Formats: sequence, C-alpha cells, structure tokens
Amino acid sequence: MANPASTLDVTSFIDRNRVTPFQVLIAVLCFLIVAIDGFDTAAIGFIAPSIRALWHLSPQQLGPVFGAGLAGLMAGALLFGPIGDRIGRKRLLLGCLLVFGVSSVAAAAAPSFGWLIALRFATGLGLGGAMPNAVTLTSEYCPARLRSFLVTTMFCGFTCGSALGGFAAAMLIVQYGWRSVLLVGGIVPLAMALVYVRALPESVRYMVNAQWPPARIAAALRRIDPNANLDGVAFSVADVSRGSSGSRIGRLFTPELRNGTLLLWLTFFMSLLLIYLLQSWLPMLLHTSGASLRTAALVTAMFQVGGTLGAIALGWLMDRLNPCFVLAVAYVLAGVFTAAIGHLTGSPWLAAISVFLAGVCVSGTQCGANALSAAFYPSDCRVTGVSYANGVGRFGSVLGSLAGGSMLAAGLDMPMLFSIVGMPAIVAGCAMTVFGFHLRRDEVALSPVAGVGH
Repeated sequence: MANPASTLDVTSFIDRNRVTPFQVLIAVLCFLIVAIDGFDTAAIGFIAPSIRALWHLSPQQLGPVFGAGLAGLMAGALLFGPIGDRIGRKRLLLGCLLVFGVSSVAAAAAPSFGWLIALRFATGLGLGGAMPNAVTLTSEYCPARLRSFLVTTMFCGFTCGSALGGFAAAMLIVQYGWRSVLLVGGIVPLAMALVYVRALPESVRYMVNAQWPPARIAAALRRIDPNANLDGVAFSVADVSRGSSGSRIGRLFTPELRNGTLLLWLTFFMSLLLIYLLQSWLPMLLHTSGASLRTAALVTAMFQVGGTLGAIALGWLMDRLNPCFVLAVAYVLAGVFTAAIGHLTGSPWLAAISVFLAGVCVSGTQCGANALSAAFYPSDCRVTGVSYANGVGRFGSVLGSLAGGSMLAAGLDMPMLFSIVGMPAIVAGCAMTVFGFHLRRDEVALSPVAGVGH
C-alpha cells in the first residue's frame, strides 16, 4: 500500500509486484509488432528467386532489394529512436505501423525493380522505428527479476515471424505469386494499428518523465496492483538521474555509458551482419549446393525455430547468471555451428540440425542483446539507446545482405564460405566478454540498472 503524500518510484513499484495479465498483454502486443519485422525480413529472402527470374537479375543485381529494406531499418532506428523518448512509445509505434503497412502494400504492386527498391526502403523506415520502441515498452513494464526472460520471450516474435514468413512464402508464392507475400505483410500491420489505438498502453515511466497528470499514471499502475493506494502520491523514476542534461544522443556518450555503448554497437553490428546474411542468402546458398527451393526454404526456417527456443533459454539464463558472459558463450558457439553448415550442405538433415543450432545461438542471442541494451540505458534515453544500437547494427545487416552475392560470385567453396560467415559471431562474443568485465568493474555505478549488475 502506498502512503499518501509520499513519492513513489514507479520502477520499484513494478519490480515488487507480481506479473499481471496487463503486463502479459503488453508483451503479447509488442510480440506481434516484432513478428511483423521478422516476417518481412524472412519473406524477402524467399521471394528473391522469383524477383530475380521476373526481372532477369544476377545475384549482385539482386542485392539492393535486400539492402534497401535494411537501409530503411537503419534510418528508421536512427531517426525515430530519439522521437520515441520525446513523444512516447505508443504514438511512435502506431505511426511506424502505418508507414510500414502502407509501404508494403504499395511494394506488392511495384511496376519495376526500381520502384520495388524505393518502397522496400520506406517499409524499412517503419519497421526500424517500431522494433526498438516495442522492446523498450515491454522492458519498462517488466519486473527486474524476470526482465531478460520476458523481453527475450517477447522478442521471439521476430524469430516466430521469420519462421512464419518462410512457411507462408512457400505456400503463397506457389498459389498467388511473390506479390501476395508483400500484400499480406502490409495488410496485417494496418489492421494491428487500428486495434492498438485502444489496446496498447503508454509506458508508465515515460508518463512520469513527461509529467503526465498523476491520475493517468495511477490508473496505469492500478492495472498492475488494483489494491494500491495511490491517492495524492507523487511519482518518480529513479534511473533518470544518470546521464547529463544534454541531448538524449549525447547521453549515450557520458562517461558511465560511453564504453558500454560502443561495445553494444560492435556486438549489434556483428550479430545483425550474420543474421541478415544467413536469412537473406541461406536459401539461395543451399539451392546453389543442389537443394530444391522447397528444401532450402524448410532448412532455413529451422534457423528461426532455433532462434525462438534459444531466446527463451538464454533469457532464463540471463536472469540467473551474468548476462554478458551468457551471450559471449552463445556467440562463440554460433560461429562454430555456422561454419559447420558449409561441411554439411550435401546432407539436408544434418544441415538442418546445424542451422537450427546456429539459430539457437545467434538469433536467440540477438534477442538477449536487445534485452541487455534495454536494461543498460536509463529510462529517459532508453529508446534512443536501444534504437541507436539497432541502427548501428543495421549497418552490419546491410553489409550482410549485400555480401552474399559477392561471395557467390567469388566462387568460394561452401566450407570456406561458411567459415568466413561465422567470424562475426566470434567478434560479437569477444565484445560481450569485454562488456561483462566493464560492468563488473563499474558494478556500483550500474546497479540501479535492473538486470545487468550480476
């Protein structure tokens, strides 16, 4: 029971209460947003052979259709991240869903390859702003003791959406052509935006920082604890005090955040480079090795299935062990399993197992990295921190999406090619190891950041 006329830290309020259906609803709604990102990312890889055949493109000419969407994701994350800290998580999420939905529907009717590239960029803009805000909103309603597990479980929407994108593309392309995949991927977020106007709440921490009326804040907190006495209570957020009074982007480079920011950026860059390279080019690489398109699609889908299970397992471990070292070990294993794919392309079942294990380690670990970044940054610049980590990571995703064509054109054999592909995961593992020692050294300063100071 809160004491009238006292000051209540909303973070502590959320941490000491049990998880309620209201918080589960938020995680589910954000899960669906992230699933749209995963669906779109995977679907473009599966429709690429049809696009290539329609416009008679070489592998290198096909690269921009991957790169345009990913460049949009990068620009959207960098552009919309600070806006989410200014206008609120909910408003920006709704706007991003509309941008993405309209652009994807328009891309389904693209009359030329050039138009398709432009519309894929616009689609990426919407997705780039939506995903970091979804991660942040979920994180800000999760108690610290379960934050990594709940955020990584929510982020499984990406891997589930990616798996669904593969299965849906395999069916839709045969029945209705590749354009139907983009059409479905655009109609769904437009319908979601209409529902989310009423169903999605605003972050209670944002409301406190933005000085919303206490009655609105109290109403949100009573959905977590209906019996709380919040009459006359003044609300605060403890972790706002960290950082300078300057711009939100500038706060990422204050002395207590700078090293962590740079290490997170390196991790996201390497992790997303590997994920998008595999998602964009693995079907074609397997097809080049002699697998049918159907077999290639099914084997690649195992990457997302593994990522889903890996995210849940890693999130559970991150709440119990040092999260940085959990991620470091998983990244190193991801590099090993990725390299193994190149030696197993002649056996679809063995290749599927290796792809599954690579997904457990790298796609699952990326979910954990998002949870870690949301826990690392204070609430008044959290969307900016998560968005910029993802935005910098998108540079890696663009490089990965383009690298596949060049690697195919270079004529490398599959063992050598996949050994090279696995190297970014090793680098990400090293960055997470250094990050873990960095947090240990500054444990006292970082202890208010829930979920990090193990």
